[in-house]
Amino acid sequence: MALDKFLATGETPLRSEHQHWFVLIANAAYAIVMWLIAVFLLVLSATLFNGNDGIGRALGWAVVALVILGLVWFAWQVLVWQNEQFVLTNRRVLRLAGVLNKSVMDSSLEKINDAILTESVFGRIFGFGDLEIQTASESGIDRLRMLRDAPGFKRTMLDAKHELELELSGAKPMPAPAYRASATPVEGTPAASPAAGSMSADDVTRTLANLADLRDRGAISAEEYEAKKADLLGRL
Repeated sequence: MALDKFLATGETPLRSEHQHWFVLIANAAYAIVMWLIAVFLLVLSATLFNGNDGIGRALGWAVVALVILGLVWFAWQVLVWQNEQFVLTNRRVLRLAGVLNKSVMDSSLEKINDAILTESVFGRIFGFGDLEIQTASESGIDRLRMLRDAPGFKRTMLDAKHELELELSGAKPMPAPAYRASATPVEGTPAASPAAGSMSADDVTRTLANLADLRDRGAISAEEYEAKKADLLGRL
């Protein structure tokens, strides 16, 4: 599934995962049952009705039909499994699904309050787990079931959320605004220096409040808070 058309401007994919292949096997259970019945009918035809052409021929056609139907069902489930994808970007967690009809669900990183990882014994052995995402929104992704490398996905997601919080609070360095020099400078007058990202008092107050919240939650250290505070006060 093409991912670029679902991304916003400036949004970068960080990680992409599918469900474990155990999910594919479980969803293809009907195909496996049909193949087992086909094997049973084949053995039955060879042992009990070997001399009866009519019954043997009917059982042979039944075996062929079951094998073909099983293959069609299995192929469809492979397509469903391949098209269900969990994508982490620097802004959101997306769930893309659908073979013919596409559906996309997403949860914003800034609205994620917690992520609970559950791994069974088999999950730890075969490398999958369930990741429950708790958000401040009623809609969005709430559970990533049998996700491959769920611990790694959770770790990358929390790192991306931390980076986004720093960016939104102003703690993460942002590019300075472009400086436009005067078109007709006065001869002998030194060129004015670009403003070092000056901010209004309201902007500084709001940014300091966000930084204090990050410090209280342990997202940034007290030293980082004081350094950024001094930098912001210097912009007034």
